[in-house]
Amino acid sequence: MAPIEARARELPRNYWIAGLLGAYACVIAASPSPLAAIAWSAPLVAIPLVLWILQSASRWLWCFFFAALLLPPLPFAFGDSGPHVAVILAGLGLICGTLRLSEWRLKRDLLAFAMAVFFLVLLASSALAVFYSGLHVAAGSLARVLLFGIPLYVFFYTAYGPRHWFSVRRLYWFGLLSALFACVDFYYQFPAPAGYGPQFIWLDSGIYRRAQGFFYEASTLGNVCAFFLIMIAVTLLRGRRQRLVSRLALWFGAPVLFAALVLSYSRASLLNLFVALAALLYMERARIRIGRLLAIAASCLAAGSLAAWQFFPEVAWGYWMRLVHSQFFFTQPGSVLSGRVASWQAIAAFLAAHPWHAILGIGYKTLPYSDFIGRSIVADNMYLSLLVETGIVGLAAFLLLNVAILRTAWRAARRDDSRASFFGTWIFCFWIGQLFQMLSGDLFTYWRVLPLYFWVLAMAARRLRQVPQ
Repeated sequence: MAPIEARARELPRNYWIAGLLGAYACVIAASPSPLAAIAWSAPLVAIPLVLWILQSASRWLWCFFFAALLLPPLPFAFGDSGPHVAVILAGLGLICGTLRLSEWRLKRDLLAFAMAVFFLVLLASSALAVFYSGLHVAAGSLARVLLFGIPLYVFFYTAYGPRHWFSVRRLYWFGLLSALFACVDFYYQFPAPAGYGPQFIWLDSGIYRRAQGFFYEASTLGNVCAFFLIMIAVTLLRGRRQRLVSRLALWFGAPVLFAALVLSYSRASLLNLFVALAALLYMERARIRIGRLLAIAASCLAAGSLAAWQFFPEVAWGYWMRLVHSQFFFTQPGSVLSGRVASWQAIAAFLAAHPWHAILGIGYKTLPYSDFIGRSIVADNMYLSLLVETGIVGLAAFLLLNVAILRTAWRAARRDDSRASFFGTWIFCFWIGQLFQMLSGDLFTYWRVLPLYFWVLAMAARRLRQVPQ
């Protein structure tokens, strides 16, 4: 009789659950519009999804990378490009790390110290924006500092957090699908995402939006394409046993990634790629044939150029002429750099007239949104913007961070462990290219792709700790 009585006592609770679900279904059915019905139905999908993500230490990470590379911003007016679901997934990652706090193994080293210092400098700088630009601009500054905290958290979680599994192969396919969509998007000129930078190409046949895929601007697409092209070059130079992605997938992806880079019209990303390949050539000079590396680079370049020329001949010719025009850098710098020189001169004039602002700055990411220096300016130079926005203190912290990144990557690349060497070589070569691309862009605002770079860096740092010295 006991089991029957226990089951009888449970029936009322089950009835209550069924009744609540039935009432909730009635509310959804009685919604005045399909959009309202979708909004009411969202918790029924979100709650099981959240519980599923939190059950594993790695699910939030690959969900975050999927969303960052393959989902557009939500169609709501918020910020520059609208809210993005990747921010919610990053919040779930923070909860996931908190639930597994006992599994963290923090270590004091130069890289962790440099990242913490740079973040604190940016945080303090956003407070200065209140005095110089007002609460509204300061709130935007703080939001961008917190967005930069996402790649930092990805780094610390991967390098020092709970043990988890995430494959390079999956990350590669996410990036490749993102580049493939960018090519298709450029061909058909789909409606732009919720927010995007107004970057266009003027050709004889019309005006076209530059390839940007799911990102806010075209240079972000070019930057992430260069990142994966460097990965392909590093992988193809290694033996079959050390390849984390199949050769077929690499040869298929290289033309797509290079074509997307060309269609983005980002010359700085192309410079990034060439500088990174030169760094790779130097690092591997002792154990590879130079002809083999040049053959790989030429094959990727030829295949991508052929793909772009085949499907977008006018665009490819326009991009080539854009590159040819760059030879007039020293005689016509204003034209070659697309008006950046005028912005740099205005910032330099402000610092010359108010040199005390070069000590602590005027507030991180306030130049494009405030007229404190006379007018709003997009610096398009990471070093110069940090100098005027965070001062010498912020620029010094940034340079220290870059030194720490290159030092960690170089040490990992020199290890006998194949995984440590792979991740270290990849991020070292790519970051050398980043240092050059930062001369024409504020790459640390690319919060959706920066976590990818910091994840590779964290994998190199983690393997470096595990391999005997």
